[in-house]
Amino acid sequence: RLMSQFKAEIQLDNVNHPNHYTTGGIECIQAIKASMSPEEYQGYLKGNALKYLWRFRHKNGVEDLRKAQIYLGWLLTELE
Repeated sequence: RLMSQFKAEIQLDNVNHPNHYTTGGIECIQAIKASMSPEEYQGYLKGNALKYLWRFRHKNGVEDLRKAQIYLGWLLTELE
């Protein structure tokens, strides 16, 4: 049980704030957003959500679905 909890915590870090995207004092997603118009950024978010939905059965399973959920959440925030 403890091992499954540990694996779940690691998985959440890979979804919400992966270490390889947070170096340099700014998250990669913030730099991407700053480099695009609102319409471009919304397209980027939609495309990434679709990518993770497309591949989840063949690559990372539930982790990819969580990543798709993150991108959809960011897209909803942009549109609200």
